Amino acid sequence: MRITGISTHVVGTPWRNLTYVRVRTDEGLTGVGETRMLGRTDALIGYLREAEANHIAGSDPFAVEDLVRRMKYGDYGRAGEIVMSGIAVVETACWDIKGKALGVPVWQLLGGRVTDRVKAYANGWYTTERTPEAYHAAASAVLARGYRALKIDPFGTGHFELGHEETRYAVSLIEAVRDAIGPDTELMLEMHGRFSPSTAVRIAHEMAPFRPAWLEEPVPPENLKALAKVAGRVDVPIATGERIHDRVEFRELFESQAADIIQPDVGHIGGILETRKLAATAETHYTLIAPHNVGGPVLTAASLQVAGCTPNFKILEHFNDFADADIKQVVRGAPQVDPATGCFELSDAPGLGVELDVDAAAEFPQQRARFDLWADGWEKRLPK
Repeated sequence: MRITGISTHVVGTPWRNLTYVRVRTDEGLTGVGETRMLGRTDALIGYLREAEANHIAGSDPFAVEDLVRRMKYGDYGRAGEIVMSGIAVVETACWDIKGKALGVPVWQLLGGRVTDRVKAYANGWYTTERTPEAYHAAASAVLARGYRALKIDPFGTGHFELGHEETRYAVSLIEAVRDAIGPDTELMLEMHGRFSPSTAVRIAHEMAPFRPAWLEEPVPPENLKALAKVAGRVDVPIATGERIHDRVEFRELFESQAADIIQPDVGHIGGILETRKLAATAETHYTLIAPHNVGGPVLTAASLQVAGCTPNFKILEHFNDFADADIKQVVRGAPQVDPATGCFELSDAPGLGVELDVDAAAEFPQQRARFDLWADGWEKRLPK
């Protein structure tokens, strides 16, 4: 079996463009991968056009390791976010093809099932007025859908510092959310790399009574010594990693012991096997994995393949019940959270267990998607 070509399909919303790639073979099987780029969708498509000619066409889709190696190192220049995302969508599609050809789910090819259910946490649910009353109602609606975990960034446009008044207001939002969801629901506190170490520590102590499940990206991701400074002064678990695009770059993070949970994005870090390798290294450092997942149903399905065979997998992020829920129409077999358990059931379907509906995808054309976390009202994810 050989790859004969690829096609790209962009599903657009006002705040995120999702790039789907279909990989075709000479035996009629196709596979699909997905990623979400922030302001770099056209650059990704341009890279994939060159990579198709240089590396992808004519390759054996079963030889995943060889294809990834050639795409990552064969152009000599150091692979960054665009290249690693391009590798990810093609690599994921190859696993999809391989599973379909063999009649088994991808998780079966990666070591076999270690769980039947994967806990989900909701994100994108607080696209409402930024008031305690509105957040209380929105959080209650998340629970009504069956979720047992949710994440929120309550800090407005906070950057490096957060004044006393703004801090108290953020605390009031979290107090309202905790009241709505009760004591047993996991509440993840997202900081989006906003703060200096001292500010992050101060806010963590202010939020401690509401028992955050983790503190996510408390400082900008470039300085791991700053992250370690925060980790050494708070009792809340630290989560980070969505903006690291090569598993080699996690080495220093593991050595620092600054993170309790790592959050690679399957669509940015080179795909399914690269994420599984990273998870195995994390396990040797007693670190959990909870992938960043701001994509649509295909990226969710790919992340679930990793979850199914990974002993140190904690939980999976999910946007698609709240922000742009209509995009679930572009995929047949889209993963769903079971409202009775708050979990995804692990699929036994071959490959990823999903199929891209190209005609449905065409109903969501690419947009000038813009998402500025430093702008007033960013949490509403409205058109610019």
